[in-house]
Amino acid sequence: MRGVGGLRIAAWLVGPLGLLVAVGCFWAARAGYQATTVGGDSMAPTYAAGDMVVFAQGGGEEAGRGDVVLFTAPDRYGPGVLVMHRVIGVGGDHVVCCTGEGADARITVNGRPLDEPYVADGVADGVRPYDVTVEQGRLFLLGDHRTNSRDSRFFTEDHGGTVPLSAVRGRVTDDWSVPVALVVAALCGVVAALTGLGLGIAAAVLRRRRSAPVPPWPARV
Repeated sequence: MRGVGGLRIAAWLVGPLGLLVAVGCFWAARAGYQATTVGGDSMAPTYAAGDMVVFAQGGGEEAGRGDVVLFTAPDRYGPGVLVMHRVIGVGGDHVVCCTGEGADARITVNGRPLDEPYVADGVADGVRPYDVTVEQGRLFLLGDHRTNSRDSRFFTEDHGGTVPLSAVRGRVTDDWSVPVALVVAALCGVVAALTGLGLGIAAAVLRRRRSAPVPPWPARV
């Protein structure tokens, strides 16, 4: 029965451990990350309509200048609409548009011109001037396609166009290594759980065969 015992021990070790890994990694991936499809061109050319993006779930407390966030603002965009824009100013920042003219125009934050290589056609604004001091606990957000983005500039009468940190649902990440690693680990856990199940079945079959009675006389063919 030594072989049967070894199979049973392996089944009890591999199966539950694999199941634990699968459930834990799946839960971590589900709770930590989500994927969505870009619905418009307000963030072009960085993210175009139809692009798939992954975002780390969390509030605006983790967002900093330059981060691309997804947020909701039902009073501006309608209920259930997830909007993607870039953080330009955080609590306490003084955001002004614009210094310079034409292609040399720049948004300033706390008096310093922003270098924004991501904006479409090199246009930093091109819509309207504004001068906003961001309240604590809020964010000033703009799309990268400044001539085709309905962002904080169009709601300056409402807290300077800013949104509360609580409106943020997550930060877009271009590094998919962590969520992919979690998914791969979950799949490995599933394989291990199935392997443990197979070992358990094999142990049961082998034990049944060994415990079957042996006739006291030779079987005739």
